[in-house]
Amino acid sequence: MVVGVATIIVHLPAVGSLKGKRSVLNSVKGRVRSRFNASIAEVEDMDLWQKAVLGVAVVSNDKRHASGALERIRALIESESRLDILDYSIRME
Repeated sequence: MVVGVATIIVHLPAVGSLKGKRSVLNSVKGRVRSRFNASIAEVEDMDLWQKAVLGVAVVSNDKRHASGALERIRALIESESRLDILDYSIRME
């Protein structure tokens, strides 16, 4: 069993409140969950309006499959026009 974990730091430049941030992130998290059956949550900086740290986890029997899924999730998040990815890292366990 392979567990792939990604940490994605995003900037939300057009957000002016925690309510706005929550709206954008809930949309992104819902799309990731439905398309990839992955776990995703905001894990840090929850009190900042324009920054979020997302944790994403996928479980697979193959390291390449887990890595590929995390890369596709990054691409999906990157395609969201209301946010910018500042940093992205993956680790396999």
